[in-house]
Amino acid sequence: MKRENKIIAQERRRKIFEIIESSGIVSVRDLARRFTVSSITVVRDLQELEEQGLIRRVHGGAISLRGASYEPPFSAREAEHAEEKRRIAARAVELVNDGESLLLDVGTTTLEIARALKGKRNLTVLVTNLRAALELANQSAIQVIVVGGKLRPSELSLVGHLAERTLRSFQVDKAFIAVGGITIEHGLTEFNFEEAGTKQAMIERARRRIVVADHSKFGKVMLTTVAPLQAIDTIITDSGLDSETLTRLRELGIEVILA
Repeated sequence: MKRENKIIAQERRRKIFEIIESSGIVSVRDLARRFTVSSITVVRDLQELEEQGLIRRVHGGAISLRGASYEPPFSAREAEHAEEKRRIAARAVELVNDGESLLLDVGTTTLEIARALKGKRNLTVLVTNLRAALELANQSAIQVIVVGGKLRPSELSLVGHLAERTLRSFQVDKAFIAVGGITIEHGLTEFNFEEAGTKQAMIERARRRIVVADHSKFGKVMLTTVAPLQAIDTIITDSGLDSETLTRLRELGIEVILA
């Protein structure tokens, strides 16, 4: 019996480590609820993982040693959940009417939106990333405005004071925004504080604020806050989103579209 309990504990700790690596941060309370064990048991699990050098405990929970600011390479993120991102992009483009003005954020899902916009007519699209600009460059019916700023080579995005000032000189119909993490408690969060500033300016300058994020972004808390959930109107995600989060988002008055 003791042997069996040890195996169960080892498997639970393995799963806890995977959750922390995936989300960046977890709380003791959430882990206790997820595994139907006591908070004391979870604390012991976290102590064991910390002693193994796998995680770092913080008040009320634990964080990944990679830290909440760790941003996987663009190419690696692009390959993850690729089919879900294409479906999300297709649903996003269904919301776009000919003649509208759009803001298109940096990100792997927003890049799919740029690809899916081909064939739309009489659009004005402001982009903060060079990949999206190149995707739209040969679309004669789409006017592309590249927002200036400091180039982040890893993302090919434009950030900083100049980018934010430029964005605040426009008022657009819709903004499609990507984020690193989404939780009910912490709202929208991002890996990089300069990217967060750009996204905040987008939210301010759009009549309809739409977050595009596959289900893996939910439950994650990244380094810096972008905005509370109440600052946005719509989230487009995939059917992998858990039902509890879906219900809570809709209770907050956020439109959730499942692709």
